[in-house]
Amino acid sequence: MADQTVAIDATPRPEVSSTFLQIAVLAALSATGTLATNILLPSLPQMAASLLVSTAEVTASITVFLAVFALGQLAVGPISDRYGRRWPVLTGFAVFIAGSIWCGVATDLPNLLIGRVIQAAGACATSVLSRAIARDLFTGAALGRAMALIMIAMAAAPGFSPLLGGALDHAFGWRSEFVFVGVFAVIAAIAYAVVLGETHHATRTPLNPLAIAKNYLGLIADRRFLVPAATVSLIMGGLFAIFSAAPRVLIEGMGFTPIELGLFFAGTVLIVFAAGMLATRLAPRLGLDRAIQIGLVLAATGSVAILLVSLFNAAFLPFLASLCVFLLGMGIVNPLGTAQALSPFGEKAGAASALVGFWQMMSAAIAVWLAATVSHQAMFALGGVLTVASLVAVGLYTMRVRAR
Repeated sequence: MADQTVAIDATPRPEVSSTFLQIAVLAALSATGTLATNILLPSLPQMAASLLVSTAEVTASITVFLAVFALGQLAVGPISDRYGRRWPVLTGFAVFIAGSIWCGVATDLPNLLIGRVIQAAGACATSVLSRAIARDLFTGAALGRAMALIMIAMAAAPGFSPLLGGALDHAFGWRSEFVFVGVFAVIAAIAYAVVLGETHHATRTPLNPLAIAKNYLGLIADRRFLVPAATVSLIMGGLFAIFSAAPRVLIEGMGFTPIELGLFFAGTVLIVFAAGMLATRLAPRLGLDRAIQIGLVLAATGSVAILLVSLFNAAFLPFLASLCVFLLGMGIVNPLGTAQALSPFGEKAGAASALVGFWQMMSAAIAVWLAATVSHQAMFALGGVLTVASLVAVGLYTMRVRAR
């Protein structure tokens, strides 16, 4: 381990200012999808009233987005491994902007859903390729640090976007939220073209169905990829379950206002920030395996605590404390597990990143659905989903470490 650390530390690194700009742009790419979803959360009732449908029906705009977002990544990854990162990213931004405009002028639910499909088709390219580009630029411990810093920066998107969305909705109406995400995408696209550009200089893999299937099957069969990718996906599914269940827990169950809900999400960002900083310190000192195990234990502890709170004392402060423990563990597992899954596969980083993204979004869609249907008591349903997901993740990763 000591020799390994010396080798990693000896690797040349970009200048600090250049690295900061690169990570900032990658964070903007990776945050586009979650920004476009979470900014709408406080406005769902207003959108439903405007489009003459129920709130439950307009929630389909989130489900559709996640489904397309997940599936689209499977195509984008191999395309970028064949043709490079630059044009898929810029095309993705253009499609996302077009979808944002469509959503902003939609006058009924079917047109809103069409716009969300277009948005998701563009966002999946920027999100999946942010991880592939990080793998192009960094390796080893540097990749783990970069992924942690990217996660810290992109945590602001799901954390602060509900608060921003509530303010925009109050001042200008819900359509202004689509204007905002469209302008954000324009700025991010320009920054990407100026700061990064093409980063894929490895051997280009062929683009044909058999080669793509072989790549994906090879990744799934490789334990170096399978276990950390599945572990991260389970924990990330829990995070999206929190996003979807929190309005029911806090607004319907505890009487929070939409603005207070936004402030709650913004406050949780601080936990993710702290977790990301902790991850950058734990990995070099303890190694990825031990650091990820610590994060998984924290996530499982917080999950079980939420379940117990829902059964015995469904009050805000115990719920908040339990949720913070889960978020602390999630913030450690996500960047380090993603780096561990991608590190051995530089020549097909696009496909590996796409598969990680697909699993994460499918896990998110399943977790969101379960949290909404398992029980009419939102906190109990959330605690149950988090507990199952985190305990399965702990067991899966523990078997990997023992096998090694």
